Order: sequence, then structure tokens, then C-alpha cells
Amino acid sequence: MSIEEKFQTMETIWDDLCKKADSISSPPWHEKILNDRENGISNGKDVFIDLNTAKKTIEKSIA
Repeated sequence: MSIEEKFQTMETIWDDLCKKADSISSPPWHEKILNDRENGISNGKDVFIDLNTAKKTIEKSIA
């Protein structure tokens, strides 16, 4: 399967999942991660950063 065919297949799958989004539940581990992140913001342990800062942080960590 070519790269183009793989991307097209992924887009087809994604489009189908989006049509059924209301009937798909997130797994329990995902809810736990979201709750942990929300708690981190609430208790001051974590902070929001803007997208440009996040990109720079990621770029530095993989350089």
C-alpha cells in the first residue's frame, strides 16, 4: 500500500468514526488523564502555556 493509499484509508476511517462520535465512549484511562490534568491546573501544580511556547519546548526536547 502506498503512502497516499495509507493516508486515504486513515481519512476514510477517521470520517467514519466522526460520524459515529456520539456512540463511541472514551476509555477509562483517557478520563483519568483528563481528570489528572484538570486537577493539576486547579491545584496550581500545572499551568497553561501558549502554543508557540509549547512548540519551542517540544523542539528543544527532541533536538
